[in-house]
Amino acid sequence: MNSEEKEILRVKIVEHIAKYEHDVAETEKMTQPVKPENSLGRISRMDAINNKSVMEASLRNKISKLNKLKVALINIDKEGFGNCESCNKTIQSGRLMFMPESTKCVQCAAR
Repeated sequence: MNSEEKEILRVKIVEHIAKYEHDVAETEKMTQPVKPENSLGRISRMDAINNKSVMEASLRNKISKLNKLKVALINIDKEGFGNCESCNKTIQSGRLMFMPESTKCVQCAAR
């Protein structure tokens, strides 16, 4: 990966980080506990609790991706960035542009 491609990728990673930080903040608001004093029926309360669980799972996934993006931003200038951690071949640039947090090539990720 040449320096021009790395710079384009760096900008993309920074954009993704900003988006995911915003998404995490918004999702955290939706994972607040369901207060018992709310006048919800039993079914509505169960639905609200289920929705909260779904939002918590989404929040965990977003935080995980955000952390991976931050690691990619830190490692972008290190030697070996863009190489598969399994087979050490170069990760396709299209894959890195689509998923900048990728640490494996398509073949190794499919295994």
